[in-house]
Amino acid sequence: MGAFTGKVAFITGAARGQGRSHALRLAREGAAIIALDVAEDIDECFFPLATQQDLDETVRLVEEAGGKILARKGDVRDFGDVQSIVDDGIAQFGPIGIVVANAGIGTPYVKTWEIPEADWQAALDVNLTGVFHTVKATAPSMIEAGQGGSFTLISSSAGLKGYQHLAPYVSSKHGVIGLMRTLANELAEYSIRVNALCPGSVRTPMIMNEPTFKVFRPELDSPTEADAMEVFRQMPALPIDVLEPEDVTEVIAFLASDAAKHITGLAIPIDAGQLGK
Repeated sequence: MGAFTGKVAFITGAARGQGRSHALRLAREGAAIIALDVAEDIDECFFPLATQQDLDETVRLVEEAGGKILARKGDVRDFGDVQSIVDDGIAQFGPIGIVVANAGIGTPYVKTWEIPEADWQAALDVNLTGVFHTVKATAPSMIEAGQGGSFTLISSSAGLKGYQHLAPYVSSKHGVIGLMRTLANELAEYSIRVNALCPGSVRTPMIMNEPTFKVFRPELDSPTEADAMEVFRQMPALPIDVLEPEDVTEVIAFLASDAAKHITGLAIPIDAGQLGK
């Protein structure tokens, strides 16, 4: 018997990176997984997003771990996509008790007044409206089930600080925290908890890409990951360069567990002390 045996978890952005890590951990602890991912590139995103093959690999790994999973390609910007897999997942596994609104995109490093309108809108549509759609599709059935539950909305350290040249991302992630605080109050009477996680830099494709390396090492023509890590290593207080997806997953699992049954309405940094420097 795992900590989440009999539970059902809905995770967006589950094809790779943090989302895959969360799905695997919860599945290994007994949860049935409902997994959604866009699984294709978005024009306004400057790095490649996950693929159908990535989503298939998440399915394989969950099943290899003995878990149950329903996975589907879909876009969190489209409420119909989100509601469809939620309805099908409930029909297959039963009521959802754990929601991780993880899907998100990064934005190029551009001065605010030079940002293309399409880039601004894409960040808000995925990172904020996508979280709203995730909540809207799941909260009614959780309330009706009457079993309580846990929402974890993925914000960022950029949801707590105004990083330069990242206005669309920073704005969308600040918005996630505002949404979380409202939801925590609205859902408390149903014993449904809502928190936000605010990771620092995590070793995922959103950070591990050549354009980002170039931002951190502009003096180099073709900076490598190792080159960029020399700068990343200076940012946290703890002696690391970047977090691993599993570091975030540990907190996801805690917040979804009974150990956190009285924790709601918090924006929790996971940044190795970066914000405190």
